[in-house]
Amino acid sequence: MPFQRIQAEKLSHTVVQQIELLILRGILRPGERLPSERELAERLGVSRPSLRDAVAELQGRGLLHTRAGSGVYVSEVIGSAFSDALVELFASHEEALFDYISFRRDLEAMAAERAARFGSDTDLKVIDTLFRKMELAHEKRDPTDEARLDAEFHLSIIEASHNIIMLHMMRAMFDLLQRGVFYNRQMMFRQRTTREDLLDQHRAINEALQARDPGGARDAITRHLDFVELKMQDLKRSQKNEAIARLRYEHAREI
Repeated sequence: MPFQRIQAEKLSHTVVQQIELLILRGILRPGERLPSERELAERLGVSRPSLRDAVAELQGRGLLHTRAGSGVYVSEVIGSAFSDALVELFASHEEALFDYISFRRDLEAMAAERAARFGSDTDLKVIDTLFRKMELAHEKRDPTDEARLDAEFHLSIIEASHNIIMLHMMRAMFDLLQRGVFYNRQMMFRQRTTREDLLDQHRAINEALQARDPGGARDAITRHLDFVELKMQDLKRSQKNEAIARLRYEHAREI
């Protein structure tokens, strides 16, 4: 007969599975600190030895790591998705920038469409809350906060799509952007008119999502990233023109 004896599952294995799912679903984020051993054991309803066994297993698999005197953290597994050699290639070749924007446009358009269809009411509240914070940050002269919220807004849409593969892939993409590998996000916010355009584009994205309009959300994301691509092309052209102008200037001074 095809029956096997049921074996009780170790508590530590159950803890491992719960933490794994929290990481997989993007709820526990890279670099995030776990609660203290005592607090976490109480929350999970397990003994501290069982928790230690689970943490040790997750550390052995590279999902968690300990910082001396600080605690246990989720490992920066997202940032390691690309080797240092590949990151250097991305940074040194202009075509990687525009392929990056194209890649984001395709995946984020899909994510926005999915978010409008499958996102929960709470997902949409998160997206709307981040947009409202962008509106407040827009009033500041310094664009730093607005640029940071821009990334968080886009990631919240990816999260609302409820596709875990897309989530981790796009987190890796945004990690490179935050490190300035492709371009400094604040460049996009330096000109006031550009900041106004960007805010209007994010408003259109948010409104389509709140209306649960999949096609409208997809189109709004596409228009936004078309705009980003055009601005980056203009910036690159401007930088090349400036380099040529400086050569002419130096030459004119020598004549």
